[in-house]
Amino acid sequence: MKPKLTMIYWKSKKFWLGKLVEHPEIMTQGRTLRELEENMRDAYEMMVLDEVPEGYSVKELAV
Repeated sequence: MKPKLTMIYWKSKKFWLGKLVEHPEIMTQGRTLRELEENMRDAYEMMVLDEVPEGYSVKELAV
């Protein structure tokens, strides 16, 4: 079962902007509300590493 998340969103002059309440670091935009929702799903999947293939490598980075 896929998790259900809460998106807050608003309209700027040109784009719809949104972020996830549960993951406020995930924020994106879209020209339409539908595009915003699609972009949000994509951003969430990339952040939770759903599409990382088996055999991946891990490396610590100093920042």
